[in-house]
Amino acid sequence: MEDDIVKVIEQNSKSKIAVKSAIDRRMFNKQFAFANAGIGLMPYTSFGSTKIKLEKDMYDVIIIGGSYSGLAAAMTMGRSIRKTLVIDSGKPCNAQTPHSHNFITQDGAAPSHISTLAKEQVLEYPTVSFKNDEVTNVEGSDGNFEVSTLSQNRYKTEKLIFATGVKDLMPAIEGFADCWGITAIHCPYCHGYEVKSKNTGIFVNDESAADFAKLILNWTGDLTIYSNGTAVFDKEEVSKLGVYVVEEEISLIQHKNGYMTQLDFKDGTSADIDALYHRTKYEQHCKIPEQLGCELTETGHIQVNDFQQTNVPGIYAVGDATTPFRAVSIANASGAKAAFILNHELITQQYQ
Repeated sequence: MEDDIVKVIEQNSKSKIAVKSAIDRRMFNKQFAFANAGIGLMPYTSFGSTKIKLEKDMYDVIIIGGSYSGLAAAMTMGRSIRKTLVIDSGKPCNAQTPHSHNFITQDGAAPSHISTLAKEQVLEYPTVSFKNDEVTNVEGSDGNFEVSTLSQNRYKTEKLIFATGVKDLMPAIEGFADCWGITAIHCPYCHGYEVKSKNTGIFVNDESAADFAKLILNWTGDLTIYSNGTAVFDKEEVSKLGVYVVEEEISLIQHKNGYMTQLDFKDGTSADIDALYHRTKYEQHCKIPEQLGCELTETGHIQVNDFQQTNVPGIYAVGDATTPFRAVSIANASGAKAAFILNHELITQQYQ
């Protein structure tokens, strides 16, 4: 696998240099400064029998966003002995979700538990640091970016990884936001098992209605589509699936601590319900990648290639900001992959 990654990076950067080793003595001396002055240097750590001090003025990479994908990238960079800074504002999109599922070894754990444990493990690597802050601006280009934060700090870095996620835009229905991530859900693979065979609804009013219904019928036969107004999709096609369509507008979702009990409609009627699927609209949580020239896809995600690289040299993007497949396992994988490639890019550039 190591040789394959090296070949891929060489092809991608059009480099003719064959990288034989991830870390050797020359790279080590270039990456770190030996303790001889002590001015402007951080406390030393050790590598083998050699005592070193880390340079304070330049990071190899700054990761903006410290949830699953950002921390996964940070762990790989730490294990690559790269000076890494993670900056996170502490606003994950799944903050009120009680349980995370479909992630091996952590199935059913609270998202906050997973991220807290991940952070503890990542910070065991001495070249990784973490700041609770919000990035407000980024300037510069590949090899020399400057990152500014809300607390008036500035940091320099060679590379950037954006792990900033997306911001869900809640429907203007009272009670919906309170239930989001609990019983107002977006993904059957993340939440469907917990509401299987229950009184389930889909909140949708577009041409995806029939396909959405076919998907959710895998988990429950007690299914209703709530179009929240006159349906614009083929109701007959949906009816053939055995799925009822309700077109009355929803005025209120009644719930207990995010667990739905009833939908109230503007015509005075109501319906019992346990869970409601909805694909919310969203926007990029952070606008800085666009300001730096990163292209977006038609779906509003940051455009990346197979290596999580954006179209802007030196900038990578990972996690929910880059894909509609919003799952913890996928976020972790994208963060690790980006760090694999980024580390090899740094190595390749060193030998040019």
